[in-house]
Amino acid sequence: MNEVAVLDIGPDPIDTGLLVLRILVGVGLSLHGFQKLFGWFGGGGLDGTAGWFRSLGFGGGRLAAVAAGVSEVGGGLGLAVGLLTPVAASAVIGTMTVAALVNNADNGFWSVRKGWELNGYLIAVAVALAIAGPGGYSLDAALGLELSGLVPGLVAFGVGFGAGWLRWVTRATEAT
Repeated sequence: MNEVAVLDIGPDPIDTGLLVLRILVGVGLSLHGFQKLFGWFGGGGLDGTAGWFRSLGFGGGRLAAVAAGVSEVGGGLGLAVGLLTPVAASAVIGTMTVAALVNNADNGFWSVRKGWELNGYLIAVAVALAIAGPGGYSLDAALGLELSGLVPGLVAFGVGFGAGWLRWVTRATEAT
C-alpha cells in the first residue's frame, strides 16, 4: 500500500480552523449579549433592551432581555473558549431560534429582506461545533472532555431549538 508522507511543520489546520471559527462567532455573539445586559458597544442595556422586547410582546421585557443577554454571553464565550461545547451551542441555538422567530420568520430567508438567514447560519455553526467538537485548542480538550459527536450535536440542536421555540410561544404569558 502506498503511503503519502505528510510534512508536520505546524499546528493542526483543523484545530486552528475550529479555533478561528469559535473565537469569531463566539466573541461576536457575546458582544451582542453585553449590549443587552450592560449597554456596552452602543447597546440599549437592560432598560432599552427590555423596552424593545416589551414592544415584541414579551410582557414587561426585562426577563426576556436578561435571558437573551445571558444566553448570548454564556453561549458565545463558551464557544469561544471551547468549554462544554454542546451546552454553549445549545444556548446559541436557542437564542438564535427566538431571534429568527421574533424578528425574521415572516420575512423569509434572505437577510436583505430582514429574513432569518444570519440566524440560520449561526444555528448551523453551533450545531456543527457541537458535532465536530471544539478542536484541540479548547478548554474541553485541555480538561479531557469528550463531548462531541452526532448524538451530542443532535441533543444540542433539539434542546436549543425546543427551548427557543417554547420561549417564543410563551412570550405573551411573561409577567409585566
